[in-house]
Amino acid sequence: MFYILTNKTFSKIIGGSKIMQSNELKQEFSKIFDSTPERVFFSPGRINLIGEHTDYNGGHVFPCAISLGTYGVYSARQDTTVRMYSANIPDKGIVTFDINKLDYDKSFGWTNYPKGMIKELVDNGYKIDHGFDLFVHGNLPDGAGLSSSASIELLMGEILKDAFDLDIDQIDLVKAGQKDENNYIGVNSGIMDQFAVGMGKKDQAILLDTNTMDYSYAPVKLGNNVIVIMNTNKRRELQDSKYNERRSECEEALSRLQKGLDIKSLGDLDEHQFDEAAYLINDETLIKRARHAVFENQRAIRATKALANDELETFGHLVTASHVSLHFDYEVTGKELDTLAETSWKQPGVLGARMTGAGFGGCAIAIVNKDKVDDFKKNVGQTYHDTIGYDADFYIAEIADGPREIK
Repeated sequence: MFYILTNKTFSKIIGGSKIMQSNELKQEFSKIFDSTPERVFFSPGRINLIGEHTDYNGGHVFPCAISLGTYGVYSARQDTTVRMYSANIPDKGIVTFDINKLDYDKSFGWTNYPKGMIKELVDNGYKIDHGFDLFVHGNLPDGAGLSSSASIELLMGEILKDAFDLDIDQIDLVKAGQKDENNYIGVNSGIMDQFAVGMGKKDQAILLDTNTMDYSYAPVKLGNNVIVIMNTNKRRELQDSKYNERRSECEEALSRLQKGLDIKSLGDLDEHQFDEAAYLINDETLIKRARHAVFENQRAIRATKALANDELETFGHLVTASHVSLHFDYEVTGKELDTLAETSWKQPGVLGARMTGAGFGGCAIAIVNKDKVDDFKKNVGQTYHDTIGYDADFYIAEIADGPREIK
């Protein structure tokens, strides 16, 4: 996965990184391009409250969009040239390509993500008949696993939809983003990231059944608690991780289960059904991987109900149980994420904590009493520094709307 950000200037404000203003962004655009900025767009990042590594296993996820994300300034051109520039990677300069030449080219770096989105829509018959200039500036922490790739994919999708007046449903944009990631970039990811970004609503999480694509919104009512994002500052990239390996392990476990069960995905099973059929897998590692997928799916369903019923302690316990499973059964946490989660569990006012995202670095989240946040940051931050040798960063998660134009 590509991460847009390298600029630490915007990453130290509690409640998230600096919120960019339209006139600020347009001024930056004008410094780079010899054209007049026309429109400004924003696409969020995401966190997943619970339901990790279930989206490609036919299970439920419970993510939400956040107020950190990716800004894009757009200006139409009269020719077929596309020029893109990221303020977060200034050394790459302006990357240029033709709207009629959209094949993947590794040398194009970060622009392959929006370029792949253009190609996906063109290949599906949508008319994109002129070039444009695009200035990108993100405020997601660098390499944090908050879905910067999905953020820029859906940013590009929203820009194309609005600027070219495309008649396309938001769900289809979400699916195009996943196909971009899977087929163009080569990361065999599920649909959660694109769905959470593309379908986000302020102050609401999304319970999505990835097996059927049925979804519903759920208000995130945490009482006197807030969600604290904890960034390990250990960069992670899906293409370089064991992400695809975990997916293939689950696929093999499913294949073995299907020899004795009529199921289409691991998400079709509950805990008891899995326990009774696990012998079919006959491999310790594969049993652990599949067990996480099955049990995590059920945790996501139960956690959503607990939140709806204001059973916050139960919700917190399930969040913590998710991390334990990701550590022991799925083995995707690592020392950095474990240090954050395990230290969080010991702090006063913490309902639960877990890694979020694919793992192997990136971020964790904790549900913390508002009155305890300062002490929480101090204590967890100190332990993390003493254990790991460098600092973690902390943000308050603000749940936000999906991609949109900033008027």
